[in-house]
Order: sequence, then structure tokens, then C-alpha cells
Amino acid sequence: MKITTLLIGAVVAGVGNLTAQGFPEKPPMQEAITPEQLDLQFRKAQQEDPMKQLVQTTGEDPSVKNRPPSLLENSDFITFGNLTALVPKKAIIQTPKNIANRVNSANLTRLVGWTEFYAANRGWITTLEVSRSQAEGNTPLAEEVKEHLSRSGNLIVATFKGSPISLLPLKPTAESLTSKNQTK
Repeated sequence: MKITTLLIGAVVAGVGNLTAQGFPEKPPMQEAITPEQLDLQFRKAQQEDPMKQLVQTTGEDPSVKNRPPSLLENSDFITFGNLTALVPKKAIIQTPKNIANRVNSANLTRLVGWTEFYAANRGWITTLEVSRSQAEGNTPLAEEVKEHLSRSGNLIVATFKGSPISLLPLKPTAESLTSKNQTK
């Protein structure tokens, strides 16, 4: 019942645009623009062009100066077998001497995502899930975790929600700065 009422209302609204003879209203006719009028409009647009009022800047190009570094410059490579994965710089917490040749190796092979690489190399890679605060350097790692990591013979990669993340150095707190100033 409601649907038919809506349909009837739509039809009535559409009929409102019809003339008395039952035909739709014709749009008003306009004269075609002449080449002289088109030329006049073009010249007015050129005179009012705001780009002509801009002053040429001097100095270094900011798009070149502030260009972010490339992905490769901000990454470490982990290679083993025929697979290579990229991880952010400072994501590798510990690299034992016996597997140091697998990090930033010159023989890059097939590049794969972290999940595929880690699944194929779980035997010699350990991940350490860190919080965002720890990754930003605001909260230190627990002492027991540091001790456990120091005894591990695996490559240790910091992760956040399963993906590698840079682990920034611990930021000095107000308390540690105060203690340093008192010892001086």
C-alpha cells in the first residue's frame, strides 16, 4: 500500500512538469556564441588571470629539499635461500654473528612480503611484539625481556600487530634528566 502511494506521488510530481497539451516544457532557446564573442571572453579571462599576479619565488625548491628518503634507504634486507624481505631500519634488535651474513646481504633474490618470509624462516627468526609506546621510545622494554633476548641465538625483529616496526631508542624522561643534572 505504501509503495503504490509513493509511486503515484512520483507520477503526479512528474506530470507537474508537463504543459497543458501533455508535452514536456521546452528549454528556452539561446543564440549560438559568435567567434567574436568567444574571443572577447578569452581576452577577459587572460586579463583577469590570477596566475599572472604571482611572484616568482627564489631559493631552493622545497619539493626537492623536503623530499622523503626512499624506501630502500629506510629498510634493512633479510635474505635466506631464494627469498628476501624488507624490514624498517632499527626493527632488527639483535643479529647473532653466525647469521649476520643474512642481513643486508648483497645477493638479493626474490622479494616477498614479511609474512611469507617469516613463515618460511621461523626457525632462526624470533619476533618481539612491542607496544606503540615502546616503539616510539617512550617506554622501556622489561628487564626480563632484555635478558631473555640476550640469551637467544636467533635474529630478533621488533613487531607491532605482527608487522615489523622500528624500535626507537629510549627517550630521556624528566626524571632521568633531573638525576643527570644533580650528579654534575
